[in-house]
Amino acid sequence: MKRLLALTAVVALGAAALTAPAQAAPSSAEPATSKEYVVLYKEGASAADAQKAIQAAGGTIVKVNTAVGLATVSTTNAGFVDAIKNNAAIDGVAGNRVIGAAPESARVKADVRKAIEAKAVEKEGRGHGKFPKWNRKPSAEPLDDLQWDLDQMKANEAHKYEQGDKRVLVGILDTGVDGTHPDIAPNFSNALSRNFTVDIPTDANGDRIDGPCAEEPDASCNDPANVDEDGHGTHVASSIASPLNKLGVAGVAPNVTIVNIRAGQDSGYFFLQPSVDALTYAGDIGIDVVNMSYYIDPWLFNCVDNAADSAADQLEQATIIKATQRALNYAHRKGVTLIAAAGNGATDYTKTLTDASSPDFASTPGEVPRSRTIPPSCVSMPSEGDHVVPVSSTGISTRKSYYSDYGNGYIAVAAPGGDVYDTPGNTRDITKATLSAYPESLARANGEIDENGDPTVEYVVKDCRGSVCAYYQYLQGTSMASPRAVGVAALIVSKYGRNGRGGYGMDPDDVERVLKATATDTRCPAGGTYTYTRILPSGATVTATHTCEGGKSNNGFYGQGIVNALRAVGH
Repeated sequence: MKRLLALTAVVALGAAALTAPAQAAPSSAEPATSKEYVVLYKEGASAADAQKAIQAAGGTIVKVNTAVGLATVSTTNAGFVDAIKNNAAIDGVAGNRVIGAAPESARVKADVRKAIEAKAVEKEGRGHGKFPKWNRKPSAEPLDDLQWDLDQMKANEAHKYEQGDKRVLVGILDTGVDGTHPDIAPNFSNALSRNFTVDIPTDANGDRIDGPCAEEPDASCNDPANVDEDGHGTHVASSIASPLNKLGVAGVAPNVTIVNIRAGQDSGYFFLQPSVDALTYAGDIGIDVVNMSYYIDPWLFNCVDNAADSAADQLEQATIIKATQRALNYAHRKGVTLIAAAGNGATDYTKTLTDASSPDFASTPGEVPRSRTIPPSCVSMPSEGDHVVPVSSTGISTRKSYYSDYGNGYIAVAAPGGDVYDTPGNTRDITKATLSAYPESLARANGEIDENGDPTVEYVVKDCRGSVCAYYQYLQGTSMASPRAVGVAALIVSKYGRNGRGGYGMDPDDVERVLKATATDTRCPAGGTYTYTRILPSGATVTATHTCEGGKSNNGFYGQGIVNALRAVGH
């Protein structure tokens, strides 16, 4: 679910690379309607020349990320793009629109559902089966028996050798993190966390985006940096680093430090400038590993020469690729290991395919998604960016999850992300998704707990330690697989990192090498294909066959294997 909106304000908190040069006011002769763009400076060009070009085209600079050379520009000139696109100091320009989205929550109202809903599988199949009886282990967290994912990746065994180092910083580029959640707060850094987004109540057409600004007492649209009004980012953070505190669940790396570097809206949308700002901020403050459980839009796949696209569309997609890659390069040079969700489209990224979901955000009235043939030369960002580790998802049986994207040469590693149909009868079982922290405020707002604080739905779980209670929810998706790989990467940095000029850390190429080398080799299914059968709650049966290419040590379903925490850090 995504909407296009010309932003009217941008947050820039804490990143030294962000500046806002003074600019001349737009001409009063221009139309009153203002629109925002992101303008990418040519590498090696003078920033002053780029700023002059922007001014000459009728633009006013709102802010600049100098590390990447990306400016947010406001203008009333309807011909701004044509006026600036061929300037020698400019490398690209695009409407300042949403460029990424965490898969949609099932809670979001119907008026914000779009074609992307088909890929929003995290909360699919919240079933009504009975929870298994818990056989709580004295040394484990109370909900350990519901965390099959930790068993698959041998995380509990790894904790005997390494639980993480507080000096290791993990950045969550997501919809925010509930830093007050009792099973996150002990490992959460309020001091380093930042929010690079501004809540957007509605889009240009009056459709809901984030809803009314709700922070009291002034109804600010700038959420604090310890808030998550979506729930996606909190689940991700908990999966990585919920502490061993005899409450709820355990994270893969339960003693590392979580930093909320929010780039996504409450609604799950991600704008280009906040996403770039989040990556450069991660590099500037010494983040060791980041999780990116989203993909870039308005184009699910960005193509620079697709005949189905107009020249303006091609320019926009090229700008997204270039700007994002510069930010990824910057973070990588600064020592950040970059890990991303592979995607939930159930497609092979290395083959020609059809995308009917893009552009999923209208930049002009009447613009709607259209069907495009996508060759492998088109890229989905950030997962196909250089230096990025794309992670596919597995179910409880270790099969590739039915929704997970794949491709030989695309997937780096696999990790448990859940598959509610990975059951003997191919029927839905919510406990085959993954369980992690959930903000209590959202559970109350959505009617998922009653006035006594007890869950009213089976996909929400409550656990208490004395008078302290916390809530957890089942989700599935590559968004859940990626943070589990991040957790193993954080353990690797904790185990093998060292002090240096930039602080405690480890070269990201070395982290990636160890992550891949210690993953458990997993073969393609017999015959090279797997047919998924899902019996939906309606009784309908859905089947799909996916083809896995490659050998045991590297293939399109699992990459170089399923991440293995014990092999990564055990003796």
